[in-house]
Amino acid sequence: MLARAFWCITLGTMTTATELFAIRHADGKRRFLFEDMDLRGEIVHLDQVITDVSAIHSYPPGVSRLLGEFMVAAVLLASTLKFRGSLTVQARSDREVPLIMAECSSELTVRAIARGAEAATSDAFEALLGGGQLVLTVTPERGKRYQGIVPLTGGSLASSLDSYFSQSEQLQTRLQLSSDGERAAGLLLQQLPPQLETSADNRQEQWDRACMLAATLSPQELIQLGDATLLHRLYHEEVIRLFDLEPVRFRCSCSQDRTLAALATIGESEIRDILIEQGAVTMDCEFCNQRYSFRESDLRGLLGPDDDAAIH
Repeated sequence: MLARAFWCITLGTMTTATELFAIRHADGKRRFLFEDMDLRGEIVHLDQVITDVSAIHSYPPGVSRLLGEFMVAAVLLASTLKFRGSLTVQARSDREVPLIMAECSSELTVRAIARGAEAATSDAFEALLGGGQLVLTVTPERGKRYQGIVPLTGGSLASSLDSYFSQSEQLQTRLQLSSDGERAAGLLLQQLPPQLETSADNRQEQWDRACMLAATLSPQELIQLGDATLLHRLYHEEVIRLFDLEPVRFRCSCSQDRTLAALATIGESEIRDILIEQGAVTMDCEFCNQRYSFRESDLRGLLGPDDDAAIH
């Protein structure tokens, strides 16, 4: 029986404090459990992923910071998926950032983009996205896609997500997000179904206390502290089980087959017009700048016989 004040770090192998600090900047997520309460959490750090996305698109500083938060949020929320698929966090507004989105797969691969935000000058959330809508989309490899929509409220992405979960019938969930444009980090707390504690009042008290302590964490601490240090800083009176790091990496999900599927929605007549005018249909992926070029011979599956529209 562990004493309540004992700080328990349970990993696949014993990990020293030095090793914990050594991995604190590695891109990945780590799950943790409260041993004496029906609570779980996730911590995410992104460094190289931010660098990889920034190498493809050059965004103003405020947009880069915001995109970092969206990527962290996507990873944190994807960690709640119980199936293979992807989760997308997207926002639209009539402010300086018309569209911003980040997508994370169940394999923890991330891609992200901000569209039409090249001229953004503000650092403030309200000026960048205020008054817009937040859309969460869960796309399983098998089964129907689910989408939830809420207003962007509270002056931050984290507040908007908290509002989404408070309106849903899901387990209580709280997020904290931080990004400086070059690094990003996030913390997720989630209440589990009653097993260790069945009293509704006690469960609420435990949840409120965990969230109150998490709220004392500064944005700089969230980015800079190692996972074990961060959890000890917040919950040193609790017994915490900290799991192994799961790597997160940038990877675009575009492919030639998916691009052909997108072309199929355009219509045969328009495809033929492009081929006649340009000799090939070219499509660029917005996320990774990969270019796909298709000549008539590549598109025979999309084009029926049409002698009058012969292409020379």
